[in-house]
Amino acid sequence: MDRTDTRIDLNLFRVLDAIYTYGGVSAAARVLHLTQPAVTHALKRLRDHLGDPLFIRQGNRLLPTEKVRAMMPAVQAHLEGLHASTRAQPRFDPAHLELEFTVGFRDILESIALPDLLARIEREAPHVRVTSHRIAADEVDRELRAGTLDLVVDRPLHAGPQIMRQHLVDETLVVVMRRRHPLQAQLKRGDYLGAGHVTVSPLGETSALDVLLGQSGYFRQIKLTCQHYFAACQIAAATDLLLTVPRSYAIHLSGLLPMAIVPLPIKLKAFPILAYWHASTHDDPAHAWFRQCAIDAIAAGVAP
Repeated sequence: MDRTDTRIDLNLFRVLDAIYTYGGVSAAARVLHLTQPAVTHALKRLRDHLGDPLFIRQGNRLLPTEKVRAMMPAVQAHLEGLHASTRAQPRFDPAHLELEFTVGFRDILESIALPDLLARIEREAPHVRVTSHRIAADEVDRELRAGTLDLVVDRPLHAGPQIMRQHLVDETLVVVMRRRHPLQAQLKRGDYLGAGHVTVSPLGETSALDVLLGQSGYFRQIKLTCQHYFAACQIAAATDLLLTVPRSYAIHLSGLLPMAIVPLPIKLKAFPILAYWHASTHDDPAHAWFRQCAIDAIAAGVAP
């Protein structure tokens, strides 16, 4: 039984073509960005495999043998075909996608962005599925690197150099309360700090707002901590507790719940919302399309 190994490294034909075209090992090495010994070694391997000297030295040039002259048209045609296949970029059509994208959204962003996002996906890519879940800030980097998350939208987070980011919008905070609340007409800082509050903490941590207020020496009376903003809004709409939420979410729910929106009586800077994704997915057409869909939906939902 013939056990001859007929496999061959296709890169050797790139070396063959360079020597054939440029007439020598040194010139071929420069073109291929290889060392001369590497090109010489590749030529020896190809000679051994094909059983032919391939080139005969004549002065400063290497002249091809009859075997090389006979095979080079086919070799060059195949090499050009391989190059062309790597250069060709098939037209991306999201309608052909059958993928699931996993995003890390806060529940506020779910309410604001997912309806528009899913409507667009239904139009453009009906076979795409989306999963959204909340993730702790210190897990974002690991989850994106592991590929278990494709996109995260959140406030500024610490992430490694392989995590790309894009600033989307700046959000401001407002206070919501039940309609005809005694503080609806005029809410001052002392009234705000003296009132009872409902806050939201899905993971049990102190809210970013309370951390920020504490740094300025302000402290609120937290009467209830909820897991979800919608539940907190329902409670604020039915009791005397105040709830501080992003303005876009308050506007989004004001048509659904009997609640009033008033300015936050403590001056705070608007906080940025950013999108995060791993560099490995940056140039992928499917991920780029989905990322833009999500960004557009969020920007529309949080627009002034």
